[in-house]
Amino acid sequence: MKIGLFYGSDTGRTKAVAEVINEVLGKDLDIDMYDVVDFDPEEIKQYDHLILGLSTWHDGELQSDWDTNFSRFCEIDFTGKTVALYGLGDQIVYCEYFVDGVGILGQQILDSGGKLIGKWPSDDYLHTDSKAELEEGYFCGLALDEDTEEEKTPERINSWCAQVLEEFKQDLVLQ
Repeated sequence: MKIGLFYGSDTGRTKAVAEVINEVLGKDLDIDMYDVVDFDPEEIKQYDHLILGLSTWHDGELQSDWDTNFSRFCEIDFTGKTVALYGLGDQIVYCEYFVDGVGILGQQILDSGGKLIGKWPSDDYLHTDSKAELEEGYFCGLALDEDTEEEKTPERINSWCAQVLEEFKQDLVLQ
């Protein structure tokens, strides 16, 4: 199975998480990594299985490269594509916008016919609201807080990667 992992990173943290995900999942999957600073919708279109990562900025804004390319992202037909999302945010300072970017991308993928996997329980966080909670009690992807809970990141990534690997495999069986 070939996976496209696309990330946008202003500070390098989201890229660092992409590299860890690639290292963990790369043992079982063939992964191509892309920085969306050079976004080309055709690159996403070539994959049926995707991992997308971003951070949320300020009051629920997409990471700058995702924001710049969001209109082109919205033109992609995700029918037949299975997508796992991860995002970084600050659950304390931006508690009402925590990982909103994950929800913004997730909702667009669903609206465009895609399937999301890798939902993540939201009960272990101190946020008050999030667009990423498309289903009560769950973010539609992995939520990481490198500002206030950096020590939880490695275990969260490893657990989520194991979950995503199984869900990608199940997706292949169903096809």
